[in-house]
Amino acid sequence: MAGESTTWVLTGSLENFRATREGGFRLIGAKEKRRRIAERIALGDKIIFYVTGVQAFGGVVSVTSEMFEDRVQVWPAKPGKVDAYPWRFQTAPVVVLDEESFVPAVELAGELDHVAKWPAEHWHLAFQGQLRSVSKRDAKLLEGRIRDA
Repeated sequence: MAGESTTWVLTGSLENFRATREGGFRLIGAKEKRRRIAERIALGDKIIFYVTGVQAFGGVVSVTSEMFEDRVQVWPAKPGKVDAYPWRFQTAPVVVLDEESFVPAVELAGELDHVAKWPAEHWHLAFQGQLRSVSKRDAKLLEGRIRDA
């Protein structure tokens, strides 16, 4: 349906989440190899942050620009590696949690359509890879739980 927004889950490290917070949640970036997926993100879509390591959801932003390319380093790179996350979007925070208020993914794993594709004991595999869209039902559940936190 034209004009209907999509919700995406962006998987990233706690360090990247903190760097995004330092920028006021006004910019997100996709990895070089995720360009084809990033090209599907549209103005008005929402992005939910899944933070690896702590395996929790940390916030929601709304996409406020079309995709653009920028290779200036914003997010930390692993030693000896440059990963500028060049496919970028300007964003506006919808709801962003303090780290101590993150929503543990394990609490929602059994309720998410997206996670049902994996065996229950391997739910965390649903969040490997940097970027994926989720169903309207999952989007509503995730955003609701983040808002409630």
